[in-house]
Amino acid sequence: MAYPANYKYTKEHEWIDVQGTTGIVGITDYAQDSLGDIVYVDLPKVDDALEAGKSFGSVESVKAVSDLYAPVSGKVTAANEELKDAPEKINTDANTTWLIKIELADATQLDALLSAADYEKFISEETGK
Repeated sequence: MAYPANYKYTKEHEWIDVQGTTGIVGITDYAQDSLGDIVYVDLPKVDDALEAGKSFGSVESVKAVSDLYAPVSGKVTAANEELKDAPEKINTDANTTWLIKIELADATQLDALLSAADYEKFISEETGK
């Protein structure tokens, strides 16, 4: 699976697509594939403050519940309400199904994240493939 080159990635398998001062956050295709069928998503509320590296919600699949981690600090400006009724959208297209939108508190935090190539290398090292 190709990972969009314009996104940044975390080692916890989230992606962020930055557009101006807004970051659009989702989970990677690798994460959704590892989780299996996603049945529930717990997301923060609009105006919640998030801290980079801290949990902001969870994704529940038939296999397990996994925490979601904020790739950057900032304020939630939107949560994808469609996922309440259709969490399986993440399984269908993880690269475009967003979870939250966040107003970036410090854009320099993006420098600590992985590029698409670095993320693919990280996954291959993690999985041995």
